Amino acid sequence: MTPARLQLRPAAAAAAAAALASALLLTLTTAPAAPAAPAPPAPDGADAVTARTRAADARLTAQITRTTAWHTGYLVDVSITNGGDIPADGWTVEFDLPAGTTVRSHWSATKTQQGQHFRFTNVSYNATVAPGGRQGFGFIAVGTGLPKNCTINGLPCEGGPTAPTDPPTDPSASGTPVDVNGQLEVCGTKLCNEHGNPVQLRGMSTHGTQWYPQCLTDGSLDALAEDWRADVLRVSTYVQEGGYETDPAHFTALADSLIEQASERGMYVIVDWHILDPGDPMANLHHARKFFTDIAQRNKGRENILYEIANEPNGVSWSRIKSYAERIIPVIRDIDADAPVLVGTRAWSSLGVSAGADESEVVNNPVNASNIMYTFHFYAGSHRGAYLAALARAADRIPLFVTEFGTQNYAGEGANDFGMSQRYLDLMADKKISWVNWNFSDDHRSGAVFHPGTCADNGPWIGTSSLKPAGVWIRDRIRTPDSFATD
Repeated sequence: MTPARLQLRPAAAAAAAAALASALLLTLTTAPAAPAAPAPPAPDGADAVTARTRAADARLTAQITRTTAWHTGYLVDVSITNGGDIPADGWTVEFDLPAGTTVRSHWSATKTQQGQHFRFTNVSYNATVAPGGRQGFGFIAVGTGLPKNCTINGLPCEGGPTAPTDPPTDPSASGTPVDVNGQLEVCGTKLCNEHGNPVQLRGMSTHGTQWYPQCLTDGSLDALAEDWRADVLRVSTYVQEGGYETDPAHFTALADSLIEQASERGMYVIVDWHILDPGDPMANLHHARKFFTDIAQRNKGRENILYEIANEPNGVSWSRIKSYAERIIPVIRDIDADAPVLVGTRAWSSLGVSAGADESEVVNNPVNASNIMYTFHFYAGSHRGAYLAALARAADRIPLFVTEFGTQNYAGEGANDFGMSQRYLDLMADKKISWVNWNFSDDHRSGAVFHPGTCADNGPWIGTSSLKPAGVWIRDRIRTPDSFATD
């Protein structure tokens, strides 16, 4: 068998280069079978099935895209396309990896390995490739050697005229979100990176760490950073409900450990002081002072921290929330002068909309502090046009960060409304509003991204097999390329 030639595909356009600045594209395509001499019609039965299968195989292509690369490995998406006019039933992609490189984890395929030869075969839900259709799988490689000698269903892959080179050790305009953006600050109504350019962060919130620490493992956080390509993790420390007030030292250490783990993976971290009941932030003022003092002292040298000082104030006036913020912000600023601070708004961080008000109460009476943003939360199944309109209006007047949202009702339960959710995401993309989805756990509610039992079983974390519909939907939207400007 003639070895397949594998080449690095050059960027086709400036937009593509910007979107995948840290990625190198590797293309492996099956060469269409050479035209054969006409054959007499095969009889119905096994011979006919074999002929159809071979014809379908000859029209399959496999494109391998290395979407993210780092010093010790890379993340790959493999796309299998049927360019013919009959379905292809089943596929197997095989290739060799150089010594020193292996596959650490994979998804949406069954893997077998013999030495440095790897074989990936479809699973039940992606076996058939319809005419003009596409299926796929993915894997994470440890090592920097690239695949070679690729085949799909036994046919060789078409390549380019040159052999691939190893990934660069320091690719330009690449790296983790923190590598690229550095220290964030509020500029006007936007969140900006160290280059002064507006950015939109996208990521996930933990559930309460008193309930679901088992969902926050090396494997799950690797998946969030590398497979989901999240920019930010929100660490939710509940004050009541079995949280911080029951053991301040334990929950401070737990939050600090998660900050460390997210930082090691190059993500930003929102330190969420998760008040809910009671909804008056002043009720926990002494706890808040202690918590933020301890966390800020432990992390004052980091440039990836944002402090959310009151999750969802409710049942209190905006003036009382404002007074609380003006007491807590100096506690943080005395230790960490540069970190953005996120201030909860009235009526469960709805800018007052859930209590019949609107954004004007914040616009007309802002917190007396700099480098701050105001939070907005929504759940698409419950929060409809009035909420969306308030978010749109407010984004032109004050800096906003959506630190929590879901595709279900306000309790994170019930049916998903992906249509309304997409309207919010489109608006937030247009206004450069950063967002975090609720939540990265296997809670039984539809808003938790993993199926129940996933965390107890320690995964699988990579891919979509363990995800509920909301998890699949939000993972797809976090994974779309960022457009962080660096000049």
